Amino acid sequence: MTLPQLGNDAARRLFLDRHGLLQTGGGPGKGADLAGVIGDLGFVQVDSVNTFARAHDLILWARRGQYRSPALDSLLAKDRAVFEHWTHDAAVIPMDQFPHWRHRFDRDAAWLHSRWSEWRREGFLQQIDEVRRHVQDHGHCTSRDVGKDEAKGSGGWWDWHPSKTALEYLWRTGECSVVRRDGFRKVYDLTERVIPPDVLKARTDEQETIDWACNSALDKLGFGTSGELAAFWALATPAEAKSWCAAALARGEIIEIEVLGHDGAPRRSFTRPGVLEQARALPDASSRVRILSPFDPALRDRKRAERLFGFHYRIEIFVPEAQRKYGYYVFPVMEGTQMIGRIDMKADRSTGALNVTGFWPEPGVKWGKGRQSRLEAELDRAKRLGGCDRVEMTDGWLRQ
Repeated sequence: MTLPQLGNDAARRLFLDRHGLLQTGGGPGKGADLAGVIGDLGFVQVDSVNTFARAHDLILWARRGQYRSPALDSLLAKDRAVFEHWTHDAAVIPMDQFPHWRHRFDRDAAWLHSRWSEWRREGFLQQIDEVRRHVQDHGHCTSRDVGKDEAKGSGGWWDWHPSKTALEYLWRTGECSVVRRDGFRKVYDLTERVIPPDVLKARTDEQETIDWACNSALDKLGFGTSGELAAFWALATPAEAKSWCAAALARGEIIEIEVLGHDGAPRRSFTRPGVLEQARALPDASSRVRILSPFDPALRDRKRAERLFGFHYRIEIFVPEAQRKYGYYVFPVMEGTQMIGRIDMKADRSTGALNVTGFWPEPGVKWGKGRQSRLEAELDRAKRLGGCDRVEMTDGWLRQ
C-alpha cells in the first residue's frame, strides 16, 4: 500500500511550527506566557555552559525576545509552575506533569543503584540515610552543605564526593526536589515541601503514563517514529512506544506516512489524521535569522536534524583543539526553515562586548548583504540577553 507523503518543505514548516520557531514569537516571556511556551515545547533542557547564555535561556529567548533569565527562576522558585527533573537530561517541566514522573523515579532507583555503584566513588549508598536526615532537619541545602569532611574530587564534572552523589540520588528517585538554583547550583528540599499538595497527591498508573507520554510526544513533534516518541520524554521504553503505536494505529488514532528528508529520502513515521492538510496550509516561515541553543528541542536529536534539515551538528567540547573544525561550542543559526551556519561568540561581561570570532556558512549558502544585515540584527538583539552593550566582530570572523 502506498503511504501518504509529507514533502520536506511542509515537514520542516510543521516541525518548526510545533517547536515555536516558524513565526516570530510575541509575548512578554514571563509568568503565564512563559509557562505556556514551556508547556507547548514539553520541557526545556537545562545546561551549565555560559559562554554567551545558558542553554535554557537561549531556548526561551529564541521564542520570546523579551525573555530574561529571572522569569524562569520565578516560575520554578516562586510560582511553582514548573519542576526540575530528568528527561534525556536535566530539564524544567510543567508542574502538572509531575505525577507521571513517579514511574520514572521507581525505574531510576534500581538503575542508579546499580550503575552509580560502578561509575561513582564508593560510599554514596552508605551516605543516603545521613543526607536524607540532613535535608529533613535543615531544609534547603546544596551539595556544599553535605559531606563537608569528604575529599572533593578532581576528576571532572562527574567526580562527586559520596554525599553529593547521595543527594543527587535522592533527587533522581523523587525523595528530594529542586527548590531553586543559586547561580547554577541546585538547592534541594524534601519533595513534600516543594511540590504543591494537589499535584503531590495526584496519581497515574503506568499505562496511563505510557499513553500520555506517546500521545503528547506525537502532538509536540507533529510526526515521529515509535523510537522518537519513546525518546521525547524518556518515560516509555522503545518497546512500550512500539506497542502503543501499533494499538493506536489499529484504533485509527494515528496514521502512517512517509516524511521526505532534505535529500528526498522517505522515512516511515506516524502522525495524526488531518495533520498532512494542516502542514500544507501553514504559512511561510519568518525570514528572521535566529541564533539557537545547541540543545534547542528542534535540534537536540542530531540524526533527525540531519535528516530533516541536512544539518550535521556535533559539539566539539571533547575534541582536541587542533582537530576542531569549528569552535568547541558554536551556536546553530537558522533562517526561515533553513540552517544557514554556525557562529562562535562569547560574552565578555567585563568589557560589555559580545565578541564574534567565527561564522561558518553551511555548504551551498550564499552570503550576501541581506543575510549579513539579518545576522547583525539578530546579534544586536542577542547582546542584551548576554549582558552586553555592543557587538564586536574580530578580523576574519566570516569563514567562507
